[in-house]
Amino acid sequence: MAYSSYSNLSRAQLTFEYLHTNSTTHEFLFGALAELVDNSRDANATRIDIYTEKRPELRGGYMLCFLDDGTGMDPNEATHVIQFGKSSKRSPESTHIGQYGNGLKSGSMRIGKDFILFTKKDNALTCLFLSRTFHEEEGLDEVIVPLPSWDLKTKEPLTSDPEKYAIETELIFKYSPFRNEQQLMEQFRKIEGNSGTLVIIYNLKLMDNREPELDVETDHQDILMAGTSVEGVKPERRSFRAYAAVLYIDPRMRIFIQGHKVRTKRLSCCLYKPRVYKYSSTRFKTRAEQEVKKADHLAKIAGEKAREADSKRVALEAKLGDDISKDSRAILRKVQDSAMMLRRDAEMKKRILEAKQKALKEPKELNFIFGVNIEQRDLDGMFVYNCSRLIKMYEKTGPQLEGGMACGGVVGVVDVPYLVLEPTHNKQDFADAKEYRHLLKSMGEHLAQYWKDSNIAQKGIVKFWDEFGYLSASWSAPPSSEMRYKRRRAMEIPLTIQCDKCLKWRTLPFQMDAVDKRYPDSWVCLMNPDSGQDRCDAPEQKQNLPCGVLKKEKQSTEDKQKELAEKIKQQQEKLEAMQKTTTVKSAADIKKLPLDVSARPSESSSSQTTRSSERSSTRPRSPPLPAHLKNAPSGPPPRAASQRPSRSAPASAKVELPKSRSAAKPTPPAKPAPKNAVKAAPLTRSSRTPAKASSAKPAPAGRPFKRVIDEPSDEDDDDDDEDDDEEEEKTDDSEQSEEDEPQTKKSKMASAPGGRGKAAEKANTAKRGRLDEKTVVTPPTGPTPSVLKTPEKQDSESDTKNAQKEKGLLVEVRVNKEWFTGKVIAVMASGQSVRWKVKFDYVPRSTPKDRWVLKGSDEVRLMRPPSPNSQSPDTQETDKKPAPMEPDTTQPGTSREVTDSLVTMLRTMLRYFFPPAFRIPKDDVNSMTAEELISFPLKEYFQQYESGLQSLCNSYQSRADARAKAVEEKSNNNELKLKEADEKLQKLRTNIVALLQKVQEDIDINTDDELDAYIEDLLTKGD
Repeated sequence: MAYSSYSNLSRAQLTFEYLHTNSTTHEFLFGALAELVDNSRDANATRIDIYTEKRPELRGGYMLCFLDDGTGMDPNEATHVIQFGKSSKRSPESTHIGQYGNGLKSGSMRIGKDFILFTKKDNALTCLFLSRTFHEEEGLDEVIVPLPSWDLKTKEPLTSDPEKYAIETELIFKYSPFRNEQQLMEQFRKIEGNSGTLVIIYNLKLMDNREPELDVETDHQDILMAGTSVEGVKPERRSFRAYAAVLYIDPRMRIFIQGHKVRTKRLSCCLYKPRVYKYSSTRFKTRAEQEVKKADHLAKIAGEKAREADSKRVALEAKLGDDISKDSRAILRKVQDSAMMLRRDAEMKKRILEAKQKALKEPKELNFIFGVNIEQRDLDGMFVYNCSRLIKMYEKTGPQLEGGMACGGVVGVVDVPYLVLEPTHNKQDFADAKEYRHLLKSMGEHLAQYWKDSNIAQKGIVKFWDEFGYLSASWSAPPSSEMRYKRRRAMEIPLTIQCDKCLKWRTLPFQMDAVDKRYPDSWVCLMNPDSGQDRCDAPEQKQNLPCGVLKKEKQSTEDKQKELAEKIKQQQEKLEAMQKTTTVKSAADIKKLPLDVSARPSESSSSQTTRSSERSSTRPRSPPLPAHLKNAPSGPPPRAASQRPSRSAPASAKVELPKSRSAAKPTPPAKPAPKNAVKAAPLTRSSRTPAKASSAKPAPAGRPFKRVIDEPSDEDDDDDDEDDDEEEEKTDDSEQSEEDEPQTKKSKMASAPGGRGKAAEKANTAKRGRLDEKTVVTPPTGPTPSVLKTPEKQDSESDTKNAQKEKGLLVEVRVNKEWFTGKVIAVMASGQSVRWKVKFDYVPRSTPKDRWVLKGSDEVRLMRPPSPNSQSPDTQETDKKPAPMEPDTTQPGTSREVTDSLVTMLRTMLRYFFPPAFRIPKDDVNSMTAEELISFPLKEYFQQYESGLQSLCNSYQSRADARAKAVEEKSNNNELKLKEADEKLQKLRTNIVALLQKVQEDIDINTDDELDAYIEDLLTKGD
């Protein structure tokens, strides 16, 4: 059907609003800037300058410029820019980054509202103007793009329509920063070579505070993301210089930002012990299937055209028959040639389809490169490139997802071609999320293999990082700046630098005096101390990486049976332990246990209890305690212990202490005990709460208490404690009727000895509310009124409590001749030995996630002790001194004085570090109360303080850089003068030799030393 048949049909149109909609694909602003850098790289540019020009009259106050020396565009090629989605770089085998024909428009419109492009190629100058401001001012809905062009030599317009040219230039002069043709030609003159492109973006987008999104004032050598904090943000997310340094996996283009060269990196050359792993998979089919469908469609169309041409040829041959006239033969030959060409084209398309169908079944091969970042270990993760362009960075995978030290500091690099994974339009993600997850999973498996091959865990992770100067317990802390550690890191990673002339990468040999040396931006091969690589025509050395192999662990039948037997054994041990102990779930169970009571006379206890109850009934209720006091660990004062004999007692019981003092149940009363009774440590309870009376059953003499403290491995026990407390509260007084011996109302009163508000001695407890006590009681052999605790028993309990402080330690355990890192989550003390339960950070699948080990054995060793900041509340305990008891807020004490002292100290510190322009006046700090100081915005305070300090440091750094630049320029001038002097001296020597040869023809002088000696000899003879 002829094209004219469609002339009356409706056509899709591109509206003005699409310019903004299209730009919203760039959530990451640096990704929009990278789109323009990609275009320069695809144009084979060897240099791109990214700089700003101040223009206060424009929105944002400056223009952002991109100038490259690429191939440029002629007027016809420039028209493709305004065709959305059209790209000449799109092909399966293409190595170009751009594929969608959309990067320039979406990237520039994300940065600002308007851009103007100047390009030069083939003696033609072309200007392209795309402005949202123009459309808004003129009220246009269609996208109109002025596109004038001029002759390079004559500067005359290249147009056959002068009226169109006049309108285009008038719009440019009105809505662009350039008001006449002379200013336009000044921009073309910035393109110094025979070809190149200049893109200028202006009327920049602003944030809510009316400041531009790109900060060019803080660092005059960089472009920063405005409003982004330094802490907790990767440098590539904040600094465009840092992002541009890793933007390409194999950089060949020099990038200059604000006139200063970016030190681009080849990541594989910046890692310690890099290793490459070959990976092959048939899972990546989405992109290849799309290419097969496209090839199949093209092959069908070509086949139909070929059949139609053959049909025309046959019909024409039958029509002409025996007609052998010249015109007939010419028509027939033309039809035959056309049919033959279409048939060849159809066959070629068919062969392409078959090749792509065959390639679809073939596995795709990738190279995974892993290495350790010893320069900054917290910057680790996977860097995924697509056709040499960075797509995803710092992606955690495999063991790194578990958050331990295993695989910490390891960086992975992979370059994925288009046929394997296709990126999204903004080049910040991949279109097929499922296949991308499979890629990360595969990299995680190879990452675990690399960690095993590197032998870092076997030698000791902490020892490894100590060797390179990481002495802090904080993972994100930078390494030591001592020269010996800097030298150690420099020895392991040779410096790789790019020649500014030939753009080849050179690896410099290690030199002791080259540590921390700053090399000039214009470094060339001639400066290389390696004699084999000191010229530009020398070939570039390829990085020779060792090749690793993924060894998949296949469990044998014996290993599976062994693992199953071990799990069964563990479950049986848990079952036996549960059968031996009885969990206390109600007050009735507590009454059946032989608990420790006071050994003081009951009269004094009763009198003290009476006085305490009287005071509690007459005085007002205490105000609520502050959070830091309310949550502090507390313990009861010591009480004497005595027990009443009873007829029966349980064989064993498991006592779970209440989670808080308010939930604690009262203890049984005490009867007068013998004078020789020994005091025992009581259970935790409040000294101010009157106790209810209940009968206590006797503990037999001759066998002491057996007390084992079991630390839970997780926080689920907190919920169990709360449930137990609720069950205890639900029990009523009817349970007391089940006791065999009736008690009087007076005997039910118990005392709580201790002074008013006075902190008494208490046992050092671990982790309030999460302590389980297993108390095993055996029947007595004779009537003994009390239980005696021998010194050996007290020492055993003390050792048990001290052993609990080891919970939370970081250790390394040897399993199958390999060392793995982990954390102590439980401690068991039995006799003279202590066992640790260690939960591993990362182990192979065939190894259990936790294991019991004997403390002090050869199978376990300590890592660096955690800092106080990194300890959990479980491990932050006092060492020797008992924790203070919760104070009585109704009685006079020193807590008020201490609080006032702390408030005064906090005011002094706030005034000392007070930022100059903080929103709260400095004088107001003196009058703030303690409650106001608690709500003081410390985070904002220190952020503003750090910001001011950073600005001060930046100013010092700018001054230092300016001085260094001046010294460098002076040094270069001196070198030039010295070079000129050497040339003049050499020329003078040559003239003297020529003069002497004219005077004396037989003279023979070949070297400068011979000439100096001859002249000196002449002067001596003359004297």
